Amino acid sequence: MEKIQITTEYIKLDQLLKWANVVGSGSDAKHVITEEMVKVNGEIETRRGKKIRVGDIVEFEGKKIEVIA
Repeated sequence: MEKIQITTEYIKLDQLLKWANVVGSGSDAKHVITEEMVKVNGEIETRRGKKIRVGDIVEFEGKKIEVIA
């Protein structure tokens, strides 16, 4: 599992996918999120502005990303 550190209260889901280099652009992030290809804490998430906080786990194409402080 990859760990991504944030220094703010939260990061938006689309920004996290770009930051973790899982997608190449914001439009790519929007596409995979709206196509129900991304899970947050085991549940499909379709809101690209979803606030991801420390302790959340994001899954995409078999890759898991844990957000740490």
